[in-house]
Amino acid sequence: MSEQAGQPQLQIKADEKELLGQYANLVMIHHTNEEFTLNFIYVFPNLPQGKLVSSIIVSPGHAKRLMHALEENISRYEAQFGPIPEGPAPAAVPNVGFVQ
Repeated sequence: MSEQAGQPQLQIKADEKELLGQYANLVMIHHTNEEFTLNFIYVFPNLPQGKLVSSIIVSPGHAKRLMHALEENISRYEAQFGPIPEGPAPAAVPNVGFVQ
């Protein structure tokens, strides 16, 4: 491990598949007192179906740090590239059910 500013560098192994990433156009978030579950989903255009891309489970503290990190990065993005248009809000949240 190399060190920078007195802290060891964290080495993370990732296969090419993970490095390519996944696209999701819907995120459903559920929580309990112990954890937050983020289900990243790809909803197919013009079809009433989708596919679960990834499910990430984090502690409430980590969820809050993630929220702050997203806020900070969106602020930096908008400072560099301009405001992100949100577009109109969806008329209704889709009724989503999981199948196997």
